[in-house]
Amino acid sequence: MADHKAQGSGLVNMVDSVIAVITNDGRHIVGVLRGYDQATNLVLEDSHERVYSTKSGVDVVALGLYVIRGDNVAMVGEIDEETDASLDLQSIRAAPLKPIMHG
Repeated sequence: MADHKAQGSGLVNMVDSVIAVITNDGRHIVGVLRGYDQATNLVLEDSHERVYSTKSGVDVVALGLYVIRGDNVAMVGEIDEETDASLDLQSIRAAPLKPIMHG
């Protein structure tokens, strides 16, 4: 219970901010946090997925209004919009994230 309260209090400070979400299946989704609930289900607006590749730059796939189930959220962080805007995503080369293995 305490974990959910601590997590919730952190998310309340991020509402209406641009955030990055890493999902358990290795996706990187960026968008404006519009809402969340006690299960950490997230509602993002103006969202997009960043798909990484070692051969070409980061592909940006528009998602629009997007809901991420709380049980698929591995990490949430606030984005510095100025720094993010200065990134040249086409010059970044990186291997895609691997899914989280539970065992």
